[in-house]
Amino acid sequence: MQMLYNSDSFVVVAFEVPAEAGNNVAAVGPAPSRGGYEIVDKLAGKEIFIQGAVAASFQRGVQALVAQADSQETAVAAVDEYIAGFATLAQQPVHLH
Repeated sequence: MQMLYNSDSFVVVAFEVPAEAGNNVAAVGPAPSRGGYEIVDKLAGKEIFIQGAVAASFQRGVQALVAQADSQETAVAAVDEYIAGFATLAQQPVHLH
């Protein structure tokens, strides 16, 4: 687990879960891994976990926005706006322990 992004509105955490040791695929090559991104909407108090093709698309979109930004302020604003599109799908309420 690694925090990738933290703004006033959102937190994005990357998760990488190694494949199980007993997985038959591991015997014929490197063990595949599963992972994704947890997006927490701080203002709405909700979160969503994305993985697979959606997570890959999310990663490419964020990388493109950061590469195009001319300053940190514009990058944060653009990334926040982009993340908001994914956060609107969030259904899971965030519970603090």
